Amino acid sequence: MSRPGPALRTLAAVPLAFLGWFFVYPIARISLLALAPGGRFDPTPFAEVVTDPGIRSVAFFTLWQAVASTIGTLVLGLPAAYVFARYRFPGRRLLRALMTVPFVLPTLVVASAFVALVGPGGLLGVDLQGTVAAILLAHVFYNVPIVIRGVGAFWEQVDPAVGDAARTLGASPVRAFRTVTLPLLVPALASTAALVFLFTFTSFGVILVLGGFEHATIEVEIWRQTVAFLRLDVAAALSLTQLGFLAVVLAGYNRLQARRAVVLPQRPGSRHLRTPRGARDLGAVAGILGVTAAFLLGPLVVLVRRALLTPTGFGLDNFVALTERTTALFVPPVEAISNSLRFAAAATVLAVLVGVTAAVVVARDRGALGRGLDLLLMLPLAASAVTIGFGLLVSMDRPVDLRRSTLLLPIAHALVAVPFVVRAALPAMRAIGGRLREAAAVLGASPWRAWRTVEAPLAARALAVGTAFAFAVSLGEFGATAFLARPAAPTLPIAIFRLLGQPGRGTIGPAMALSVVLLVLTVAAIAAIETLRVGGDEL
Repeated sequence: MSRPGPALRTLAAVPLAFLGWFFVYPIARISLLALAPGGRFDPTPFAEVVTDPGIRSVAFFTLWQAVASTIGTLVLGLPAAYVFARYRFPGRRLLRALMTVPFVLPTLVVASAFVALVGPGGLLGVDLQGTVAAILLAHVFYNVPIVIRGVGAFWEQVDPAVGDAARTLGASPVRAFRTVTLPLLVPALASTAALVFLFTFTSFGVILVLGGFEHATIEVEIWRQTVAFLRLDVAAALSLTQLGFLAVVLAGYNRLQARRAVVLPQRPGSRHLRTPRGARDLGAVAGILGVTAAFLLGPLVVLVRRALLTPTGFGLDNFVALTERTTALFVPPVEAISNSLRFAAAATVLAVLVGVTAAVVVARDRGALGRGLDLLLMLPLAASAVTIGFGLLVSMDRPVDLRRSTLLLPIAHALVAVPFVVRAALPAMRAIGGRLREAAAVLGASPWRAWRTVEAPLAARALAVGTAFAFAVSLGEFGATAFLARPAAPTLPIAIFRLLGQPGRGTIGPAMALSVVLLVLTVAAIAAIETLRVGGDEL
């Protein structure tokens, strides 16, 4: 296999330098802070932290709430995945797109929606804020779309004739599903369950708003130890422990995928769809879709309603109040909108620059450089945003102290967004054959001109999708931002969090109004993704 040329190695230096300095180095500093707090290796403080009864209680709650959230998500999501995989009905594509919306929403929007639904003065008349029930409901709401899209797309490829043959031989529908269909779905179920578990295990915004410190997870405890107690060594030990656990989970997941993979014939899934007929079919489809749609879209409708609700009826008073100063923020809440847009624009430019450069290298080099860079690019997804924010906070003090600069926030957002840009651009980059570049070179085009005039236009739609993803990710990012945001320049999630946490009822309305603004901006970005995306499901 040929070695990468000088031009490719030069390109690789851009993402390698970015990830090395802003991800690998902060993780190394966290490790040193946890294992060598005094400059010398000393695991005793680390052992004291991880064996502390209070910390063990936090770790146990983190684990069991993630397991419970995963089970609840599968229970609610599998019936809807079955309907989308097996039935054809009017509005099917639109309804599936709408049911995907909760997963791409910022966590603070989800938390606000459930405060409006089951919080103090919520529409349902019960106050579940500060309870485990509110956390589990929000997690299921947030992750059911993963089951619908992930398991549903795989299920669509399973020929229903396989189950029909088992029933012909005398098996009941339940037994046919358990012995024939379910084993075929194991890879998709394992993949989806692992993703849901990882997302809920590293949940931060939902826990912080709906559970508070009474139901703290490892993520929340890292933030509290840093911000409230200034115990950076404890926070570092927790971050390192969480990273190790997530690494074990991901390794186990990859091994399970390799051992239980099932090869299905590549046929259009739509050929298996049938129109529901008879009262039983129609009732089952309508009932499942109705319950799922009400659960996934209802909280968002309640959020908009609460934002428009005023003491005298419905109006725009809460939105007008965003222009006024409050004791929760140093600036009027409306400034958070411009701050978020500004930070998102900067983060998007940086994420696209790094992500596209990395995608070009990975697509062109199938050797050690490409494989190694591809693995490195995925590591920020294995680490939580809270760990990324904490790592940048404790490491970016030299040679230049970036902690005092507003540049650090777009850098953190770009770290979270780069993997999405790479995954969006990589298929298009690989689809462009080397012969096109060679033909352009023969005609006298430089590598840069060949890229600008030949490759970039062909990959334009994929690049636009990656750009929209990066923008949406930055708009709603809260985990890293909670460590790095400056009081005078809050982002939308930070402003919503502070308004929700303000004592009294006067800031709840403006918090809901600001959540609606963030909801609209995010949905607009996701609508652009759905419009631009090629094939609809390759990301």
